[in-house]
Amino acid sequence: MNPTERHCNDHGQPVGAPLPEWQTAQRPRPETLEGRRVHLEPLSPERHADPLHVAFLSPGEGPLDASEARWTYSGGMPFRSAAEHRDWLKARAASQDPLFFALVDPASGRALGLASYLNIVPEHGSIEVGHLHFTPPLRRTPAATEAMLLMMRHAFALGYRRYEWKCDALNAASRRAAERLGFRFEGVFRQHRVMNGRNRDTAWFSILDGEWPAIEARLERWLSPENFDAQGRQLSSLSALPLHA
Repeated sequence: MNPTERHCNDHGQPVGAPLPEWQTAQRPRPETLEGRRVHLEPLSPERHADPLHVAFLSPGEGPLDASEARWTYSGGMPFRSAAEHRDWLKARAASQDPLFFALVDPASGRALGLASYLNIVPEHGSIEVGHLHFTPPLRRTPAATEAMLLMMRHAFALGYRRYEWKCDALNAASRRAAERLGFRFEGVFRQHRVMNGRNRDTAWFSILDGEWPAIEARLERWLSPENFDAQGRQLSSLSALPLHA
């Protein structure tokens, strides 16, 4: 049934499409999601704190990759030492919403980033991906894209019908990433938050369950080994691949 199809009640008023087969989605649990290039492990300060701290402080390729600059749109770097970083991770690991995962290189076992599910509403089938922190060794790599694919696939397998991405409306890189992955832009919530004494407008994106099969197939085509040469360079960019319904 098409949820956008027009329906009316007995009074002739337009109402949303009925969902007679709808069942509450399952709440995600702390479990490992394994891909070819990356594993998502339930966040553990004992296993992940030291490699993450090193990766967070590693230099990038340009001024906007400096460790401080990478936190501009997420409230600023929340730690100044290894001890503060471990305490920060402990608080993240204890949370159920957001539910945090470490993004781990399966070859080395080193954690190279963080991601989470948040705003988890099983009764309405809505879930968000966020708190994304990709360190320089992970940024702009196929492993980073695969991590997002694994989280999307898992959420829809749990029965969610809406998968959200939100970011600072001025964060051009995050907006490009959302659109590259197949999210649809829905608009900007003006004066949505106050962060570090500054206004934040928030851009909203989403993928719906009916859109997911085509998006999944496109991401799988891009990530397939046949799309990379012997040096690991892509043969076709993700943006160049059509989105087939």
